[in-house]
Amino acid sequence: MPHEVSLAGRLVGEGHPTYIIAEIGLNHNGDLKLAKQLIDVAALFGCDAVKFQKRTPELCVPRDQWDKERDTPWGRMTYIEYRHRIEFGAAEYEQIDAHCRQKGIHWFASCWDEPSVDFMERFDPPCYKIASASLTDEKLLARKVRTGKPLILSTGMSTMAEIERAVASLPKERLILLHATSTYPCKPAEINLRMLKTLRDKFDVPVGYSGHETGLQISIAAAALGAVAIERHITLDRAMWGTDQAASVEPSGLQRLVRDVRVIEQALGDGKKRVYESELPIRAKLRRVG
Repeated sequence: MPHEVSLAGRLVGEGHPTYIIAEIGLNHNGDLKLAKQLIDVAALFGCDAVKFQKRTPELCVPRDQWDKERDTPWGRMTYIEYRHRIEFGAAEYEQIDAHCRQKGIHWFASCWDEPSVDFMERFDPPCYKIASASLTDEKLLARKVRTGKPLILSTGMSTMAEIERAVASLPKERLILLHATSTYPCKPAEINLRMLKTLRDKFDVPVGYSGHETGLQISIAAAALGAVAIERHITLDRAMWGTDQAASVEPSGLQRLVRDVRVIEQALGDGKKRVYESELPIRAKLRRVG
């Protein structure tokens, strides 16, 4: 059976409550007030963690894209200016850290480059997320390994051979895999939830699900199939500006998702047949033989 992983004392693995991650990502649009509102929603409805994304724009944006202009809610600007506009720095993350501690919810980030890992270390996050896009970035993976923290690796847009190479470079005793399809939003026919079992059987590590679909049914089904963690993007309004908003869950949907996942994990049980005390009066009344 796959091991369990401790995220700041919260055990993640088979037999433990599903670790529910509300992915804020860049849906805050560079607005700290909006980020805090999203944290509040996640904490209110019982999520275990919120996740952000951290980049050094000059390292993550290809040089030939820097000067291309685009229309934004803040006017027309170059793409590199836009990336800086929505990127939080130390002052914002200090407030995010304090706010999450006050709300009693974990927070961490997908770091897309090595300096961003160095930046995040000051906040002592419970783990590091490795985004699907970074799965083949060996230097970045090695930098996250050196932190000594648990690692959550998304496997979207990756071949099995690429996943095998990545897993071989990571410490399995502190690794959680997330099955994902990196399309926003993702069609149900391209989600392939049976990959949860495939990854679990192949790598013998805890496996969860990172969803980019619309609606809640598929994420709920992932919980029923034993996903140890579920990650979904959240937003206050799917019509807001931003590339991830359309595939995100609004507050009312997040409330239903957490509620239903918690009911499902209770209903799954341990697989051991027993006669429950509540059944005994019915058994005495209806069973005629035995």
